[in-house]
Amino acid sequence: MSPILEATRVVRCFTGGDGRAVEVLSGASLSLVAGECVAITGASGTGKSTLLHLLGALDRPDQGEVQLEGVPFARLSADALADVRNRRIGFVFQFHHLLRDFTATENVMMPLLIAGIAEAEARQRATDELARVGLAARAVSRVTVLSGGEQQRVALARALVHRPAVLLADEPTGNLDAPTAARMHDLLLGAAREAGAAVVLVTHSRALASLADRVLALDGGLLRAADHLEALA
Repeated sequence: MSPILEATRVVRCFTGGDGRAVEVLSGASLSLVAGECVAITGASGTGKSTLLHLLGALDRPDQGEVQLEGVPFARLSADALADVRNRRIGFVFQFHHLLRDFTATENVMMPLLIAGIAEAEARQRATDELARVGLAARAVSRVTVLSGGEQQRVALARALVHRPAVLLADEPTGNLDAPTAARMHDLLLGAAREAGAAVVLVTHSRALASLADRVLALDGGLLRAADHLEALA
């Protein structure tokens, strides 16, 4: 099966406080097929979020290549990359970044409206997605009155409403209590697999990593295979 998302020897450098270049990623490579889930672990500051930004076309590598569905990001214009991010990639972050003055439904509709989907269709699809994550009864509630777990479920519905090829999740349950996080773990992976999306999870959670098909550790700017206990020790 051909990879749906592939990073090949990506390098990313930033300028440190002393003006010197700091190499965060030193040739990391990753390949996923449709429906696969990979957990990425590692100490804070090792470049996990940087890698996720490259995979999500939010940033460009200094060297190497990232491609989605066989198309290298480097070949795409800024507008084309924005379209890829909106249509083919879903994002779930630790802090959900919802629009506080809008309802759950309106938040989930937003990616569809940006993509040019008619409002009636966008509303129906958002309603269906919220029901799938167990929030049918909260669909018209403003997100400010929702619990942390409910807000994260809205963020998951928003990430999956356009049926992305890839779901990227950066510590998606890091700010939830243990029982709520456990429910979110099952929901996130179940919903992603139902949608057929490949999943990349950045996590420190043993429970969440244990649900992945593979666990990779980012260390010294490179990815290597790791078992669950080693990766999260």
